[in-house]
Amino acid sequence: AMEKSYVSVFLLLIVISCALAKDAGKKDTKDTTVKPKLPQTLSRGWGDQLIWTQTYEEALFRSKHSQKPLMIIHHLEDCPHSQALKKVFAEHKDIQKLAEKFILLNLVYETTDKNLAPDGQYVPRVLFIDPSLTVRADITGRYSNRLYAYEPSDISLLYSNMQKALKLLKTEL
Repeated sequence: AMEKSYVSVFLLLIVISCALAKDAGKKDTKDTTVKPKLPQTLSRGWGDQLIWTQTYEEALFRSKHSQKPLMIIHHLEDCPHSQALKKVFAEHKDIQKLAEKFILLNLVYETTDKNLAPDGQYVPRVLFIDPSLTVRADITGRYSNRLYAYEPSDISLLYSNMQKALKLLKTEL
């Protein structure tokens, strides 16, 4: 319980420092306070009602401590393949339901962890990490040249890979 409050205090500090930085930048515009807060921007459209982590480090921490597997989606806002996958992912009711059993992270930038790019830094790509913090490079899509890529037509494969990631967890831990 100690660690949890520790993390939330830390996150709060980050939020406060960001807020201060933002306010300092726009003293002259008064109308910024009027805008309603957007819901869950961390989802970036991959599932607004799901809980998304902000950073890779936070996601690893949460995965380890909750014993839930982590699903990481690398994508880019201006990539049509990413956009197409995002649309079917967000609209797939079973996937959205199953995603609640994961720690979730979507990234529009690469981390320094080379294990997250076993065969290159392409987007979109989806990788699973188990709570022992091992990247499950064995959970792959259907393309031999881009093992972790999924097209919109592969959405049922992605769903079964999510189930696989959860099953592996049960049998190995």
